[in-house]
Amino acid sequence: MALRPFEGLRTTEPQGPQNADVQYNKMVNTPVWKLITKLAIPTIISMLVTSLYNMADTFFVSQLGTEASAAVGIVFPIMSIIQACGFTLGMGSGSLVSIRLGQKRNEEASIISSTAFFAALAVGILITCFGNLFAQVVLSFAGADQSVLPYAKDYARYIFWGAPFMCASFVLNNDLRAEGKAFLSMIALTTGGILNLILDPFFIFEELPVLGLHLRGFGLGIRGAALCTLLTQFTSFWLLFQFYLRRKSICHISIKNVSKDIRVLGRVTATGLPSMARQGLASIASIMLNKTAAGFGVSAVAAMAIVLKIIMFIASMMIGIGQGFSPVSGYNYGAKRYDRVRKAYVFLVVSGAAVMSVFALLAVIFAPQIIRAFRDDPEVIAVGKVALRWQAAFLPLHALIVGTNMLMQSTRHIKQATFLSMNRQGVYFIPAILILPYFFGLFGVEISQAVADLLSTFTAIPYLIWFFKKLPKTED
Repeated sequence: MALRPFEGLRTTEPQGPQNADVQYNKMVNTPVWKLITKLAIPTIISMLVTSLYNMADTFFVSQLGTEASAAVGIVFPIMSIIQACGFTLGMGSGSLVSIRLGQKRNEEASIISSTAFFAALAVGILITCFGNLFAQVVLSFAGADQSVLPYAKDYARYIFWGAPFMCASFVLNNDLRAEGKAFLSMIALTTGGILNLILDPFFIFEELPVLGLHLRGFGLGIRGAALCTLLTQFTSFWLLFQFYLRRKSICHISIKNVSKDIRVLGRVTATGLPSMARQGLASIASIMLNKTAAGFGVSAVAAMAIVLKIIMFIASMMIGIGQGFSPVSGYNYGAKRYDRVRKAYVFLVVSGAAVMSVFALLAVIFAPQIIRAFRDDPEVIAVGKVALRWQAAFLPLHALIVGTNMLMQSTRHIKQATFLSMNRQGVYFIPAILILPYFFGLFGVEISQAVADLLSTFTAIPYLIWFFKKLPKTED
């Protein structure tokens, strides 16, 4: 018989079987709509706050000028690459942890969690070193011209230093949610996000008029925004890590629990490949978007950067619902409660489509006002309002796109999940951003993401039908 990757491995800490059993019973017996809602609400709050502080950077930096606003857009795909590494290990370990806990294999869950955590720290350190050594080359490749490059370098420097904390936080966050403890991860992420919102203007501006008072700031400009982001990322990382140090989790993270079997890390990475594909292609897509938009002027780059952050803010609610669904799906798939997997998916799509429709409608109606709030520049508003309306109109489709992808990933249908995750920002968006501007000019840039969303939806449907046809109808 072939050796299993976890055979012979044991963790060094007691696993708290009573706590684990209570959590197991909750995950496989609580009504799915109630369970997903309970897990999704803190996750949505975390996602919204995280997106909000990303928007805050864009908002406050935009007050410094169009070039500074464009610089944030240039650095964004680099942040996406860092996030892709963290997401790969975080979503990979989270999916495996939820399945192992559903199978009551808690010791293996701790091995997975520890291996992924220390791997994420190592990857983050490598990114820090590479990014700081080759910053100018990387930023120029990302689309920074001579007018934007100085701002982009000031901003990126601190982002690179935050890579280890960013990558490791994704593992800690996803593994806590995989245990069904989304509230703990919410506390850490929202604390960091709120701190960023408060400190951002103090780090950026020299003087802040607040309630008739003129408060003094550090006046660091775009460097201040990046430094503030670094501080808040470390804060979130430390708050997440201390939950494990205080034994608030089922999984125990320790260097002694790191697996010496490379197959464990390989399985984590393979399970997280859909996230790598999604985030990695999002980075490439953002770079191509910046380069294409740059052909129409710096105002177009700034406008598309603003629209991207707004759409991400709205879409984060769908991601939050999906991340509330993933541990429920994984736990019950591991426990062979396939009826609950079906019910959970239906609830995910229906609730997600409803939420997306409401916010999409608001974005379509108030598009000019929303763009103006970020940058009161007629050229930026003219480009941004068209792009925002087209992208927002297709946001309800994210319920099916994101839902089907997370269904496949949480149940370890890796090939299918990877392909589906590649569609929106890769298979469809990259050709769209190359072809549509050739025929339609700037309008082609503005509608590229909407076209990719529509095609991604059509592609997800056959996979969805296939999955539920092969899923057993009753417990084994």
